[in-house]
Amino acid sequence: MAGKIGKSVKLFSYARTLQSKSDYALKMNRLSNQIFGEVYRPTSEKSVNLVEKYSKPPNEEREFYVQYYPAVEETTELMRVLRDYGLYRDEYEDFKEEMERQRALRGKIKVRPKWKDGVKPEKVVDIRYDD
Repeated sequence: MAGKIGKSVKLFSYARTLQSKSDYALKMNRLSNQIFGEVYRPTSEKSVNLVEKYSKPPNEEREFYVQYYPAVEETTELMRVLRDYGLYRDEYEDFKEEMERQRALRGKIKVRPKWKDGVKPEKVVDIRYDD
């Protein structure tokens, strides 16, 4: 009579085992949560919120923060070109150039080791908005 199973015998499946509160079920639940990147120990609501906050990508990589002031670099480059043509007067840049000229006259020119041939590198801006 090995083929007959009585109603009183309950077959335990993996899902049913995890629902119980035994030590094995708790350990397997923690291992499962750890594998799938969830919080694997019982924690407070503050800790769960903190985990969710740090699981998001950094603000520097999120499109909203990168595009918040959309054309700052392009506008700065445009103003530099206009200044080179003589159509725009940037007093702060004039002041910085004058201070650099005065330093050169005194023989105290700044040269950083990473500059190629002692020349300060210029930032190259790629225009993102071609509309």
